[in-house]
Amino acid sequence: MRFRSKIDGWLMAVMLSSIVMLVGALSMAHLQEGALPLALLVPVLLLGVGLPLWILIDTHYTFVRDELIVRSGPFRWRVPLRDIRSVTPTRDMQSGPALSLDRLRIDYGKGRAVLVSPAEKDAFLQAIDGHRT
Repeated sequence: MRFRSKIDGWLMAVMLSSIVMLVGALSMAHLQEGALPLALLVPVLLLGVGLPLWILIDTHYTFVRDELIVRSGPFRWRVPLRDIRSVTPTRDMQSGPALSLDRLRIDYGKGRAVLVSPAEKDAFLQAIDGHRT
């Protein structure tokens, strides 16, 4: 079972605006006399444009057998369902694989936690309960 992340409009606007500004700034820098070399522009574009787009497009939460796999772009967390101690709603702004402030904090293992923001929160909570029983 797979759940996409809820995405707050303001966060999408901030990420897309920063991408547009970066592309504009790099374009202007490249067109100037003594332009930035292409070898420098390409990695900056990949990180500054590719990474945020990858995170926006590919943040989701998947139940596979006895695990919750949390994925956000290139980042992954594996949460054994038997190790989940609590799931609590939060609006914590701490960094995490959640594209909305309407979040769930999943505490698991020995002092570990991950923040998620499933678009279908009730179905996600039911899936956690169904897999843990």
